[in-house]
Amino acid sequence: MKIPERHEQWVFHQDTLPQKAADGVTRRVLAYTDQLMCVENHFEKGAVGSVHSHPHTQITYVVSGAFEFTIGDQTKVVKAGDSLLKEDGVRHGCVCLEKGILLDIFNPAREDFL
Repeated sequence: MKIPERHEQWVFHQDTLPQKAADGVTRRVLAYTDQLMCVENHFEKGAVGSVHSHPHTQITYVVSGAFEFTIGDQTKVVKAGDSLLKEDGVRHGCVCLEKGILLDIFNPAREDFL
């Protein structure tokens, strides 16, 4: 298992390297270029995505589970099928209410994940 190469056209989940992102959170970097990155995050119930910001625009799609998300000064509960926009520099974080998966798309790529 490994982190895929930049511009790798075919990225098979079974070949991607799971990385510990936080207690109860496992991250897998999927396909990416310099300007775009897809990342899958598995959360155990109660796991926390600490409040932070970064110079990337991020769209999160809730694949499964339920999460309490804070973006800026708003907090809402999101579930499977919901999506969230976090523009660059905006503080955001979450708490996992029901075990689940988040799919994040970043522009540009998160070099710190590589």
